[in-house]
Amino acid sequence: MRFGALFGRTQREVPADAELASHQLSLRAGLIRQLAAGIYSYLPLGWRVLHKIEGILREEMDSIDGQEIRMPVVQPAELWKASGRYDAPAPGPALVRFQDRGAHDMVLAMTHEEVVTDLARQEIRSYRQLPLMVYQIQTKFRDEPRSRGGLIRVREFTMKDGYSFHATPECLDRYYPEVYQAYQRIFARCGVEALPVEADTGMMGGAASHEFMVVSEAGEDTLILCPECRYAANAEMAELAKPNGATGEPLPLEMVSTPHTTTIAALSELLGVSPAQTLKAVFYATPEGKLVFAMIRGDLDVNEIKLANLVGVAELRPATDEEIRAVGAVPGYASPIGLDGVHVVADDSIRSGVNMVTGANKEGYHWTNANYPRDFAVDQIADIALAREGDGCAHCGGTLQSVRGIEAGHVFKLGIKYSAAMDATFLDQDGVAKPLVMGCYGIGTGRLLSCIIEQHHDDYGIVWPVSVAPFQVHLVTIGTNKPEIVAAADALYTRLRAAGYDVLYDDREESAGVKFNDADLIGIPVRLTVSAKTLAQESVEIKARWAKDREMVPDADLEGAIDALLAQEGGMSES
Repeated sequence: MRFGALFGRTQREVPADAELASHQLSLRAGLIRQLAAGIYSYLPLGWRVLHKIEGILREEMDSIDGQEIRMPVVQPAELWKASGRYDAPAPGPALVRFQDRGAHDMVLAMTHEEVVTDLARQEIRSYRQLPLMVYQIQTKFRDEPRSRGGLIRVREFTMKDGYSFHATPECLDRYYPEVYQAYQRIFARCGVEALPVEADTGMMGGAASHEFMVVSEAGEDTLILCPECRYAANAEMAELAKPNGATGEPLPLEMVSTPHTTTIAALSELLGVSPAQTLKAVFYATPEGKLVFAMIRGDLDVNEIKLANLVGVAELRPATDEEIRAVGAVPGYASPIGLDGVHVVADDSIRSGVNMVTGANKEGYHWTNANYPRDFAVDQIADIALAREGDGCAHCGGTLQSVRGIEAGHVFKLGIKYSAAMDATFLDQDGVAKPLVMGCYGIGTGRLLSCIIEQHHDDYGIVWPVSVAPFQVHLVTIGTNKPEIVAAADALYTRLRAAGYDVLYDDREESAGVKFNDADLIGIPVRLTVSAKTLAQESVEIKARWAKDREMVPDADLEGAIDALLAQEGGMSES
C-alpha cells in the first residue's frame, strides 16, 4: 500500500474529547472515525488490524472444534419474550425494540443467546450430536447510556461470540477450561496481558463466569487481587476474610440513648466500641418497589451486586427515608429487632461476634448486647460484603489489592437458563427429552484492539505487536525530488512485496520529520528508510518501532534483518 493513496490521514493534534490513550491514538493514527456517539467507522489501517485479530480468533476457536456460523442482527422479539429478557430490568432500554412494516415486534441484537438457542432446538435432536460449539464474529448494538473511551464502550460493535451445547453440566465443566485456555492463547497472541478473574454473570445469567481483564487506570471495573495466592475477582464477586469480632458471654439486651448518632463512626465514638462491634442497616428497593433490609457488621460495606443476586433481582437502588419509615424503621437507627414485614438479608459476619450494637427503631436510641439469633431473625444470611483494598484474603490470609481493569473477554456457564425457557431439548440415551446445557463465550474485537493499544504505546504513538500490526514494514523514502532515490525505493517496495511482506510505502512529498513522526504514530514494527545516504552505502536503514537505535544493513542482508526483528517479541507496555 502506498501511503499517498491511503484512505484516511494522520492527525497531529490530540482530540479534545478523547481521554484514553487508545482513543486518542486510534483517531490520530487514522484507524477509526466517529459517526455518532458510540458508533465508529474503521478506516483501512484499523480494519487491517481488526482483520488480523479476527484471524487469531478463528484459529483458536477452530482449534477447540468451534464451527463458524452467522446469525442475524435483526431478531424477532418473540424469542426474547420466550427467554424472559424482553421486559426484564436488564437489559432494559439498552435493547433496541421496534416494529417492522408488518407490525411485528423486533429487536436489534445486543447478544445472540436467544437466536442460537432457537437454532439448537431446530438442529440438535440426540445426545450423539453433543458436545458441540458454534461461534460467529458479528455486529451487535446496545443503546448504552454513556459511550466512552473510543472503542472501549460503544453502542455498535463487533463481537466474537461462541456458544457450546452439552448433555450434562459435567460435560460443560470439562469443556469450559478448553475455552478458557483458548482465550488465554488469544490474548497472548495479540500481545495482551489479560488477567482472568471471577465475575458476576449479570444479565447473561448462569452458574459461573470469568472475565479476562486488562489492568488499566482507564478501566471501568474494580478488580480485587491477592499477590500472595494469585486470587483475582471482580469487586462485584470478590471474597474477603472477615476477622472475628468480640468474644464472651451474651449479655442482656439493653436500650441506650444515642442522640445525633446516625453513622457507624459517631456511634463507635460515643459508646467506645469498635465498628466491628456494631451492626449496620442499609435499605434498598427492588425495581418493583419492594424493600430489602441489608444488615452487615459495621466495619464492612454491602456489595450491592452480591445482594441483588441473592434476592434475585437485576438491580437495586437506595431506599428513600420515606420508604424506610413506611415499614416502621427509623433512618439512622434501624435494626430488625421488633421489625416485621421487611425482607432482611444479613451478611454472615453477624455470626462473628457477640453483644453487638444495633438500632432500636427509635429516634436517638440503640440496642446494646444484640446477639443473633437470640434477639432477631433474618430471612437470608450469606456473604454480601464488599471486598476492599487492605482487606484480608479469604483464601490465604494475604492482603488484598485493588486495581482498575478493562473487560476484554467473558466466558459463562449458562446451564439451562435459555434452553429450559425456550424448550431446546435433546433425547438422552434413554430417549428422555432434557434441556441442553449451554456455555457462552465472548470477546469484543474493537475493545480488544483498544486494549492492545493501551498496553502497547509510548509518547510517540502506537507500538503494534507483530501479530496484529496493520503492516509488517513501513518503507520511508527521503528525497523524493531525486529520481534515483525514488527509483531505488520503488524497486525495494516491489522486491519486498514479491517476498511476501506487508508493506506500507510512504512515497509522499513530505519532510523526513513528518514521515518519521507518522511512522512512529502508526506503529508498524519495522521501519526501513531509503535516502541518499543509504544509496551511497548500498544499504538500507532499519529500525524496530520498539527500539531506540537504528542501523544500516547491507542490501543483500535486508530480508534476514527484517525477519530477525519480526521474530522478536518486541511489544512494550504502556509508558
